[in-house]
Amino acid sequence: MSIPAAPVEVPDRVRDLAGDARLEPVWANDIGGLTFRASPATGHPFYVKWGPRNDECNVRDEAERMRWAGRWIRVPEVIDQGQDATHEWLVTRAIDGDSAVHPRWVARPEIAVRAVGEGLRALHDALPVDDCPWDWAVESRIANAERRGIRVPERFHDAPPIDRLVVCHADACCPNTLIGDDGRWLAHVDLGLLGVGDRWGDIAVASMSTEWNYGPGWEDALIEAYGLEPDRERLAYYRELWNAT
Repeated sequence: MSIPAAPVEVPDRVRDLAGDARLEPVWANDIGGLTFRASPATGHPFYVKWGPRNDECNVRDEAERMRWAGRWIRVPEVIDQGQDATHEWLVTRAIDGDSAVHPRWVARPEIAVRAVGEGLRALHDALPVDDCPWDWAVESRIANAERRGIRVPERFHDAPPIDRLVVCHADACCPNTLIGDDGRWLAHVDLGLLGVGDRWGDIAVASMSTEWNYGPGWEDALIEAYGLEPDRERLAYYRELWNAT
């Protein structure tokens, strides 16, 4: 997953959704999905997320989760969502901030990592577990993987005891935190798997992703910004589970 460095062909559906707005590709994922920023001549900018239909999660579920989570935390406002036989799309109102892996923040990892850690803690503290209708516990994650034909080793069924149940982001990699001009976390994006689980499921992935995005040495800084000491057992388990599913 990365910010496109070369010109990107705009899919017809994206062009239709954007109308006469100027399109800028801002993200490409590993399965052929693209995200564009659309800037109309008048009116508010918006984003169009488009890609092949995905067995793990879909934009219909993401839109539903964003509308729910937006009652307590800042997430993009959903404008439109749809799908056809092969692809799906999501249109959201732009938020005036940049991904934590925008070049300006990759150049300042000490600021970005702190923002991601603090933003993740804020999400966990704000979203009400008892009101959340979705699950991201170990058993659900394994079942989701197995429905997609992934054989998950038996050892993953023996998870560490729950530390604290929260509503997890479920894809808490650094790119999914938006940062404002002041260097603080601003909002969260890509909530298609959001659900209740142990907070270390998110912390493990967020801290692991610092190496992918900023280089080695920032994992514990993110956990410190979250407000905890590293739990090596839970970190190891949930990182392996992420990679296995």
